[in-house]
Amino acid sequence: MVGRMSITIRVAVIVVCVASISFLPGCGKTESQGSGPQPSGSSTNPPSVSRAERGKYLVTILACTDCHTPLKMGPNGPEHDMSRFLSGHPAGVKLGPVPKLDPETGWVAAFNSTNTAAAGPWGISYSANLTPSVNGLKVWTEEMFIKAMREGKHMGTSRPIMPPMPWPAYGQMTDEDLKSVFAYLQTIPPVDNLVPEYAPPGDAPDAPFNE
Repeated sequence: MVGRMSITIRVAVIVVCVASISFLPGCGKTESQGSGPQPSGSSTNPPSVSRAERGKYLVTILACTDCHTPLKMGPNGPEHDMSRFLSGHPAGVKLGPVPKLDPETGWVAAFNSTNTAAAGPWGISYSANLTPSVNGLKVWTEEMFIKAMREGKHMGTSRPIMPPMPWPAYGQMTDEDLKSVFAYLQTIPPVDNLVPEYAPPGDAPDAPFNE
């Protein structure tokens, strides 16, 4: 009788202990239920980002807007004209004579009021139309765009791309990044703007470069 009672008490003690343990914080949960911090090497996949969405991010941090979107005068000073977003140097903006540039004074380049035309020892260059219009990137292919960024040639095969376009830096981007940039540029509103041709040194600086 005593033996049976002893066994019964032991069983009861075990049951009570197990029940108590099951109510401790975090006990009874599996890792899949969120117990404790996940290891730093968790294989959780990040949200998918489309190629064009990544291209928008890259175009933003690469500051493409600064040179390829004309400035206009706003209430607080110059601001980007977003109605001409990435459309390059406006065809209707006529330039006056280039100011005298003298390396001895430290001035070797000049920008116009829209910040889309630059003059220097290389001549006069104009920011390109990056929108998918007939006068922009509509006729470009992804391969042409990547080659232009890699080799610094207009449309990937013709004349050299002039300063201040920083193609040597952009050309270090991965193929995937360049494809993403091109994909995004194909999604923005097209702006029908025919950018003037590059003017090499010696061309009349006061010529009517507007179309």
